[in-house]
Amino acid sequence: MTLHLKGIVYICGAGPGDPDLLTVKTAELVHSCDVVLYDRLVSDDIIAQIPKSAEKIFVGRNIGDPLTHQDNTNQLMALHAGQGKRVLRLKGGDPMIFGRGGEEAEYLAERGIDFEIVPGVSSAIASPTYAGIPLTHRQYASSVAIVTGHEQGEMDPDPLATSYRKDNPSVKWDKLAVAADTIVILMGMEKLGKISASLVGSGLDADTPVAIVENGTTPRQRILTGKLGSIAAKAAESAFKSPAVIVIGKVVSLQKKLDWFPNRTQGRHDKSINKNKKMTGQKFRNKTKARPRRKSSQK
Repeated sequence: MTLHLKGIVYICGAGPGDPDLLTVKTAELVHSCDVVLYDRLVSDDIIAQIPKSAEKIFVGRNIGDPLTHQDNTNQLMALHAGQGKRVLRLKGGDPMIFGRGGEEAEYLAERGIDFEIVPGVSSAIASPTYAGIPLTHRQYASSVAIVTGHEQGEMDPDPLATSYRKDNPSVKWDKLAVAADTIVILMGMEKLGKISASLVGSGLDADTPVAIVENGTTPRQRILTGKLGSIAAKAAESAFKSPAVIVIGKVVSLQKKLDWFPNRTQGRHDKSINKNKKMTGQKFRNKTKARPRRKSSQK
């Protein structure tokens, strides 16, 4: 039997925090979808652009909270798409980089629900850039590894999450220490001490430069630099916390030289945001048109 639903789900990235980094396509969808399911890392400026006619549903997940669990989000996507609605699943950053976009797309495909995936600007790239840190540089780095510091199977106590556990949840820190010139860690603040010790114990020099970018790309951005062997203590002393991106490698040595973001005045930032809101609110809403849908079937 072939199941075809009229509705469609758009799995989209909202970017790292600065609303100016929202893509044109996602901005169009923000103004045209019937239902928006959004995460806690989607900025307030972007949420404010959702029309009053659309149904807004917060699905930001907190560990151990069944009301905001992934299974609930999946069911909401299927429910509203099954009613013929255009559903926007809006995630911080990029949905396919530690955003569970792949798992949600699988869920929809297995149920014959049409979907599209729209990339977003990942904090793994944007936060270092706004901190003046190039992830690659001809003098310092020709390779980059992006890893999570929070692996579900290892650290997530939620008993309802079993359907998404990995059989062997483990970043190979010993291999990573010598595999890439630049290491970018997302969701790693809670385990920073353990991660640093693992990398040093695997051969990475304790004096390797490290930067932590907290609330990257936003007016609340803070940057902490230091050395791998002592960065965890320094971060605790300065009360750095998530959301934060950790960058390890020689490229961090360029941070003070290339630190451009503080030089952009608040007035310019606000003006840019207001201009973006005006564009998305008028031009994009009027310009939105039907897009070809991915056809999926269940037999």
